[in-house]
Amino acid sequence: MATGARPILIHTSTGTFREALPEGGVLLGLDPGTKTIGLALCDAGWRFASPTRTLTRRKFRDDKAEIAALIAERAVRGMVIGLPLNMDGSDSPRAQSARAMARNLGDLNLPIMMWDERWSTVAAERAMIAQDMSRARRAERIDAHAAALILQGAIDALSGALF
Repeated sequence: MATGARPILIHTSTGTFREALPEGGVLLGLDPGTKTIGLALCDAGWRFASPTRTLTRRKFRDDKAEIAALIAERAVRGMVIGLPLNMDGSDSPRAQSARAMARNLGDLNLPIMMWDERWSTVAAERAMIAQDMSRARRAERIDAHAAALILQGAIDALSGALF
């Protein structure tokens, strides 16, 4: 590590993540998929998460540049990345990919929390169906909605909200 460089701040517990952000702030939620990355943002008080957009994956440096631009535009203070574990809690190949994404985003110098995202896409799709959203509209928005569910779960836990 170069002199003066900050260590990569990847957290797996809400306690250490909250300690890294004692004043709160806007958080960015990411739902990394093989073809897309769903993005969501929450308010600085960690009350509600909203879907933002879905990035079509390209070269990682291009994806990272778009994420960095959103971070700068919205004054993001931390990131929550969905961690797609197997149903038994073990790592899946996609979980390994999500962890690699976190490491590769580490030089953006923001705290990052990995959040168990099992069922987030299923829950997002059910909610969108309940809203009578067309299949085509669901297909283009599902990943951003899943990112919002991931982020909402994390901020509920961070703020001590009861489910």
